[in-house]
Amino acid sequence: MADFLTDVQTLRDKARDDIMKGPVTASYGTDVDKVIELLNTALATELVCVLRYRQHHFAAKGLDAEPVAEEFLVHSGEEQEHADKLCARITQLGGTPEMDPAKVAGRAHSEYVTAEDLTEMIRENLVAERIAIESYTEMINWVGTADPTTRRVLEEILAKEEEHADDLLSFLE
Repeated sequence: MADFLTDVQTLRDKARDDIMKGPVTASYGTDVDKVIELLNTALATELVCVLRYRQHHFAAKGLDAEPVAEEFLVHSGEEQEHADKLCARITQLGGTPEMDPAKVAGRAHSEYVTAEDLTEMIRENLVAERIAIESYTEMINWVGTADPTTRRVLEEILAKEEEHADDLLSFLE
């Protein structure tokens, strides 16, 4: 057996010792409570984005509004998928997803901003996507290799946020 691997009996014993910790084992590389806090902040950001995109979808008006409004609706759905992934990971780690509306807005990195015209809506959503991109990049760098599963979840979401920013930029161009 390779020198860096734990012997089989020790692995078996450890698995039985802390069985109620589920997927969080002794080899978990970081502070699980801090990861849950980080994921709840990301969750709050996603929930705010769901609501902002949804409001912009219904409020969009003008000759060019239909394709943009439809894109807002698609983005809202994808932000909800991100929120669901974050909730699932928080739960896997033994935490509770924080979805209290009174706390979500204050915890979110992005803001809930309504807008009067279509260009302003696009700009506000692009700002929010840029904030999300920065936030997820920082989170990924912080998690590093300590929690590969959380890292993958964050990386998947980051890729979609970058796609959203690109979509919105193309509307402005």
